[in-house]
Amino acid sequence: MKKRLSLTIASLCLAWLPFGSRPANALDSNPTDNANQLTESEKRSGWELLFDGSSTDGWRNYKRDGVSDGWKVEDGALIRHSKGAGDLITQEKFDTFELSLQYKISKEGNSGLMFHVVEGDGRPYYTGPEIQIQDNKDGHDPQKAGWLYQLYKPGNAPGEETPIDATRPAGQWNELYLRIAKDQCSVCMNGVRYYNFKLGDKTWKDRVAASKFAKWEGFGEAGKGHLCLQDHGDVVAYRNIKVRRLTDGQPVKQPIDGKLGMKSVLAFPNLQWDQWEAVDDAGQVRPLRLIELTYAKDIPERLYTISQRGMVWTFENKPDVTESQLVLDLRDKVYDWQKRGANEQGLLGLAMHPEFKTNQKFYVYYSLADAKKSIISCFTMSKDNPHQADPKSEVVLMEIDQPFQNHNGGSIEFGPDGYLYIGLGDGGLRNDPYSAGQDLGKILGKILRIDVDNAGDGKNYAIPTDNPFVNHAGALPEIYAYGLRNPWRIAFDPASGRLWAGDVGQELWEEVDVITKGGNYGWSSREGTHPFGNQAVPESVSEPIEPVWEYDHEIGKSITGGRVYRSDRSADLKGKYIYADYVTGSVWALSYDPETGKATRNDQVLPDSIPVLAFGQDAAGEVYYLTNSVRGECIYRFDAAK
Repeated sequence: MKKRLSLTIASLCLAWLPFGSRPANALDSNPTDNANQLTESEKRSGWELLFDGSSTDGWRNYKRDGVSDGWKVEDGALIRHSKGAGDLITQEKFDTFELSLQYKISKEGNSGLMFHVVEGDGRPYYTGPEIQIQDNKDGHDPQKAGWLYQLYKPGNAPGEETPIDATRPAGQWNELYLRIAKDQCSVCMNGVRYYNFKLGDKTWKDRVAASKFAKWEGFGEAGKGHLCLQDHGDVVAYRNIKVRRLTDGQPVKQPIDGKLGMKSVLAFPNLQWDQWEAVDDAGQVRPLRLIELTYAKDIPERLYTISQRGMVWTFENKPDVTESQLVLDLRDKVYDWQKRGANEQGLLGLAMHPEFKTNQKFYVYYSLADAKKSIISCFTMSKDNPHQADPKSEVVLMEIDQPFQNHNGGSIEFGPDGYLYIGLGDGGLRNDPYSAGQDLGKILGKILRIDVDNAGDGKNYAIPTDNPFVNHAGALPEIYAYGLRNPWRIAFDPASGRLWAGDVGQELWEEVDVITKGGNYGWSSREGTHPFGNQAVPESVSEPIEPVWEYDHEIGKSITGGRVYRSDRSADLKGKYIYADYVTGSVWALSYDPETGKATRNDQVLPDSIPVLAFGQDAAGEVYYLTNSVRGECIYRFDAAK
């Protein structure tokens, strides 16, 4: 009889604690000593600092040659601190660009950020649209922080009657993002997208005509102008002011140090997939979509792979292999990823037991077809056929409630310690609505670690005694690390034993993490190294660990976590973490310094755009990438171009 453990996230809600209950800088993603610096990724992808943290170089007062005494630089911040400061503008003019800055507003304070300001007869706001900056709690203006003054505001949160408010209280740092481009402009507050707009279109013109700005000729029409920090008579501080210039129709600069110029080669060109058909019974074309490729310890001559639809195969690991064997068909149990909104569901994980050669056990992670649950279970190979599993041998280890269709994570890996590691997303939707990431009492948004060789407490697994949250009140003992949004995917480096994860971001940043025991990776108080939202964070959690690497959404929009290349076949790739972005199709090789915990180099692997779903690895350390194919040609490796 199958025993099932049901773990739910909906029953426990995060208490809304005041931010003041944590240290003053607890939610500051960039403390003062790290402020006003470009990250390595930003340096490589065209971002520039507009404030160096020590001077007002590059700035002047509106219609003046210098900067008044009402502005000062203190503790790495540009502060409007006294009467008569005056509006501050950049020396330079900008047309299309991205801007990111952090501000700290005083209690009841008000300020603003204007763009495309022209020094004409009137005030800066006669020509330049203003993004409002104020204390939303005690401010005196109904136009809230992040609103495009009298023109655009965010929509209402689900189930709420008021617009979204992602700002943090007066006295804490907020991060404002502004994109001005011909195709689309947008504003994000602390990583939460507030609205999109398009300068000069009908909606824009209609809103301007209905605002107070209609009386000023040329308002919002300059197309190029200064950036302006408004003096509204209140104390306000700015830091981390960064800009990236955009060129219409051209991508931004890739955050790379070099181009390896490698090519893709179909790894097993003659391989046929046992019992798979490209056309289903309804006559619909269904591409094969492989999502994992792995091997069993002590059986290096074979590989094992899964399709997201629910099939498991094995085949010989040799280039001229022609036949595969269907190990297991779970299509009746697995939710179909091609159903509406189910792109992140299906059979998502496969891991062979470290003693597979002896016990013939393997583990899968799949979305249940008839319930909103993820299943982690064990199967055993048939006694009569070493390449076929007994479908009746399933032992379910976990049932995990999933409130939404996305952010289910799903990759599973055995670590060097013999324990099973499980990557779980935050449950889905946007903005981590169940506050799962930072809540140790919720199972989602975590990396789990369990002992599959033992059982206890009515479960079909045991808790390793050295798990970091064993005997911690209110924390689930299965948790190994937390603060993940949607780890796609996780993988151990076969040489160092280091655990890597690619964590998919929401609006602005994708990240690569090296996972350590008990580590907090920030979501959903942080996205990458940047502030996210204003959800209260429990006092019990540790300070977030910075990602090894991050890249922004002009570079890519959905990271595919990879694997560390350990084969001797390619000296250019050996020891590097190979990862990709599914949306843009970029594939990179990241060099990592374990002493500093930072990336030292990022190289482009392929010149072509490839939608990589996942990466796999064989016993020799060779890394493969997996993709869709209606011909079943899904497994590729990297070769030197010459």
